[in-house]
Amino acid sequence: MTKEALRKTFLDTLPVLAGYLFLGCGFGILLSQNGYGLGWALAMSLFIYAGSGQYLAVELLAGGAGLITTAIATLLVNARHLFYGISLLDTYQDTGKAKPYLIFALTDETYSLVTQAQPPEGVSRKKYCLLVSFLDQCYWVVGCCLGALIGTYVPVSFEGVSFVLTALFVTLFVEQWLSHKEHFPAIVGVISTLCCLLICGKDIFLIPSMVLMALLLTLRPKAKRRTTT
Repeated sequence: MTKEALRKTFLDTLPVLAGYLFLGCGFGILLSQNGYGLGWALAMSLFIYAGSGQYLAVELLAGGAGLITTAIATLLVNARHLFYGISLLDTYQDTGKAKPYLIFALTDETYSLVTQAQPPEGVSRKKYCLLVSFLDQCYWVVGCCLGALIGTYVPVSFEGVSFVLTALFVTLFVEQWLSHKEHFPAIVGVISTLCCLLICGKDIFLIPSMVLMALLLTLRPKAKRRTTT
């Protein structure tokens, strides 16, 4: 791979760099404020590498959630990657030994790049996808570790930084609402969450609300589903 190809790929990932540094930094600060240091930030960003999932994990760990609750919540939050993976079956078909890492490193931002951006001249799609995935994770690791260091050693009050998680999900919700004409899933999500929050309370409403959402969306009449595809 030539220097020009590397430069082109790096330029393609610059928007991800900007976003991951800030989001990762917020995660690292939040992690340190809950008593988990640099080692935790490095390990989670290397081996979990899921933005919303990692934020959720901090809240669950800090709240003393059980292993089963944590596993189910994390699976439901990141279930969208199942559909991403299906759409990339052809793209990743002949990636050989790189396939496990490409599957692991698939994020929302990486998915956008590998499905829309064109590889530089002389670079195969396989190598381009691998490099994009690797660079994006590097940005995330740096952001998380930097945030952990700031949260640990910078003598500044970070009160309220946990709102980053709420802001992240609100931003994702607004983005999805504006980019899709069909709002039924979003409405189901809001109503299900509010109902379970009122019935179950703030400590255990998460999993019941996700189960209710999945049930309502699954039971939706097929005719209605076809009009949204």
